[in-house]
Amino acid sequence: MVAVHNPAHDVILKPVVSEKSYAASDRGQYTFVVAPDANKVQIKQAVEEIFKVKVTNVNTLNRAGKRKRSRTGFGRRVNQKRAIVTVAAGQTIDIFGN
Repeated sequence: MVAVHNPAHDVILKPVVSEKSYAASDRGQYTFVVAPDANKVQIKQAVEEIFKVKVTNVNTLNRAGKRKRSRTGFGRRVNQKRAIVTVAAGQTIDIFGN
C-alpha cells in the first residue's frame, strides 16, 4: 500500500484545544497550529479542503517559544504559528466532539 501525500495536511498541523478556542467556536472561529511558512491563502485552501467548509476570514499570529529553566540550565519551547479561521455563518467544524 502506498501512502497518499496530501499537502493540505502539511499546512494544518493540529487544532488548538483550549477554553479560549472553545469559546471562540461559538462565534464560528477555530484555531489551528499551522506550518511556519504557510500564508493566509494556503491556510484558507487547506481548511476548506480538509473540513469541507467555506472560510470567510483568516488571522495569523506567531507565538515565540517560552524560555524554560531546568536543573541543567535553560532551554526554549518551540515557536508556533497559529491561524484563527472564521467559517461562514451556519457552518461548523467538529473539533471538540460536540
